Amino acid sequence: MSAHEIRPAFVSPPGDLIREELKERGWTQKYLAEQMDRPKQVISDIINAKKRITPDTAFELEDAFEVPAEFWAGLQMEYDLYLVWKKRRERVPA
Repeated sequence: MSAHEIRPAFVSPPGDLIREELKERGWTQKYLAEQMDRPKQVISDIINAKKRITPDTAFELEDAFEVPAEFWAGLQMEYDLYLVWKKRRERVPA
């Protein structure tokens, strides 16, 4: 098995971690939206993997959670790569 074939079976969208972080902190999506000066719908869409974490959003999450923007951007990149890998794998016959 080559290195490019080693992939996890599933990678969670970054919104899953945001949802867990909100729960641990006792925050609501509305509270996070206010902290980030974003509409609540945008936060909901990120949490539900309907919107991506952009570099701007990564910095806003850094400010809100005090976790580096690179962490949030990295989660998004890992998830994006997983989705592309999965799609490519589905096209290639076994």
